[in-house]
Amino acid sequence: MLSSAWSAAVVGVEARLVRVEADTASGFPRFLLLGLPDSSVRGSEGRLRAALRNCGFGFKWDRRLTVNLSPAGLPNLGAGFDLAIAAALLAADGELRTEPLASVLLVGELALDGALRPVRGLVPMLLAARAAGLRDAVVPRENAEEARCVRGLRLHAVATLPAALDIAGRLDRPSPVEFASAPAADADPPPDLADVRGQALPRRALEIAAAGGHNLLFTGPPGSGKTMLARRLPGLLPPPDPDEVVESAAIHSAAGLPVFRLLRARPFRAPHHTASDAAIVGGGPFPRPGEVSLAHHGVLFLDELPEFRRNVLEALRQPLEDRHVTVARGRGVLHMPARFQFVAAMNPCPCGHLGDARHACRCTPGQVRAYRARVSGPLLDRIDLRVEVAAMAFAQLGGPAGEASASVAQRVAGARDLQRQRQGRLNGELRTAALRRFAEPDAEARSVLEAAVDRLGVTGRGHDRLLRVARTLADLEGDPRVGGRHVAEALQFRHTGPPA
Repeated sequence: MLSSAWSAAVVGVEARLVRVEADTASGFPRFLLLGLPDSSVRGSEGRLRAALRNCGFGFKWDRRLTVNLSPAGLPNLGAGFDLAIAAALLAADGELRTEPLASVLLVGELALDGALRPVRGLVPMLLAARAAGLRDAVVPRENAEEARCVRGLRLHAVATLPAALDIAGRLDRPSPVEFASAPAADADPPPDLADVRGQALPRRALEIAAAGGHNLLFTGPPGSGKTMLARRLPGLLPPPDPDEVVESAAIHSAAGLPVFRLLRARPFRAPHHTASDAAIVGGGPFPRPGEVSLAHHGVLFLDELPEFRRNVLEALRQPLEDRHVTVARGRGVLHMPARFQFVAAMNPCPCGHLGDARHACRCTPGQVRAYRARVSGPLLDRIDLRVEVAAMAFAQLGGPAGEASASVAQRVAGARDLQRQRQGRLNGELRTAALRRFAEPDAEARSVLEAAVDRLGVTGRGHDRLLRVARTLADLEGDPRVGGRHVAEALQFRHTGPPA
């Protein structure tokens, strides 16, 4: 007999449905697996033999068994096809009804005792099943919390092969599992900006960056608070909406990372400076999302920016501009989203004490130039705000607490609402045509912009980024026009820190 069941394969950050076809016939005993399975999928025969036997199924292996994963040209990775293969084989053998399998997604790896083990990439699989019109999904119980961010499917989380097949083979399936909402106490509150003493200019830059979605660079000596400031940016951002949660969860699920925290907070990624270019932007023989995609709808923070390898930093230029990553491999081209907010920190010199009145700098001018040259001009030109974070005196450290994140976040939310209503996106994402329309400067602002380009050498890209920041400053004040004072303040941040 011939039968089929539905499963799914993850490619990049998306999934495609896979029809698992099974055929049983008399002949020389053989198990033939067709398609493009990897080694973990090819090992399914051993897992299936043991699981079916240990669960009491009398499946006969002494005949010719053929399993096809369709489409045949799609790379199939991971052991998540085990459950669908088992269902298709049993249906072909007459032990399971075939009609119910047409509307259910089956995902799960089998242990030798028949237990269902969790799989990577469940969220994009469920999204693909929902888009294809499937009504039900049977998933491992350990993936239940991950699956609850996808609505529109009847989800059944089970622990064993018999329980999964009992649901998959029934047209009158039981009620799906109801996932309780996570208690708020499980999540640590984000760091509060009130912990930062002094540092008025960096705090102002952090608020502007949050309000307009601008990229930000902190430069200062060790211990001045650069990292502390950067880690407080997520607390200034509004919580993600349901669509953003699903998009972020799909990417983290495809990478095999937990998604539970994403239900409450935006992602914050801070990779080590030894990370490779594939780890940052994505890739590999079977491409997986990198840090820029894992930070989608959130924040990517690179501490000790010049310590990252040059090819890694240069690979950031395209996603910073295009808001997505294109990975080209021999088997095809993948597009992965990368709509993140970029924040970086660096020292002013190799020893870190250039310009610090309390510590003498030991670096030669040549060493300082070489250190700063590790960050290219084109990359710096894509950073809207550059801020010097000065070392703090004892009186500042013991001073009063700064403004709390909650009150700053209210101003940020108000500015973002203005931008969404006016142009449908944040100022940091405005293209040239939209920028000319929504950020038209007045006469005084034009004069300041002219001086910035003609006298200070601001590039064309720098001009547009300067205007975007000025538009955000006006939004924070509720001013419909971009004035000279807005451009002047934006220019102050543009020319602070290492030169482009």
